[in-house]
Amino acid sequence: MSLIDALNWRYAVKKMNGKPVEQEKVDKIIAAAHLAPTSSGLQPFKVIVVTNQELKEKIAPIAYNQSQVIDSSHLLIFAAIENYTEEGIDEVFNRMNAERGLPLDTTDAYKAQLKGMLLAKSAEENFNHAARQAYIGFGIAIAEAAVLKVDATPMEGFNGPALDELLGLDKKGLKSVTLLPLGYRDEAGDWLANLKKVRSPKEEFLIEFK
Repeated sequence: MSLIDALNWRYAVKKMNGKPVEQEKVDKIIAAAHLAPTSSGLQPFKVIVVTNQELKEKIAPIAYNQSQVIDSSHLLIFAAIENYTEEGIDEVFNRMNAERGLPLDTTDAYKAQLKGMLLAKSAEENFNHAARQAYIGFGIAIAEAAVLKVDATPMEGFNGPALDELLGLDKKGLKSVTLLPLGYRDEAGDWLANLKKVRSPKEEFLIEFK
């Protein structure tokens, strides 16, 4: 199935049937997020996977009792770093150069330029930048799920600080950004299942300069 066909197949499932998603498919969805492009290759976000049912039930009220949280097979949480640090940037580039068999000082000039830009910004600006990188991985994970015929419902409707406290993310320098329940649609119980996918007309969506 092509990516376009997969995206036409998917929709934001409102009711999941509780059927477990094969671990091999979950691994591929996570791998897609892991391989997503990020600014300067910094990968300033993490993916948290929740399969524990009791924990999902604790998360549900934080996510305004959206049933997909409880009925999902796997709940993915995308969390961005709170701020960039000199140590964190060094770690990324040291790993990059080591794995490429290059001297650690190969990227010193670029790294110094990057630090000059990022470390001068406020924590809020840097978190917003990191969150945008998380969204890239989030989108690619959704696309891979669609290719694998796994339903994935994007969610921003949740209390981030409450979730961060529950999972201890605040102690790890992370803030939750989005939720992505994975599972399979319950067509009989989902009012949205058989409705037409609607997007704005292409001539309104696309702006071209020729």
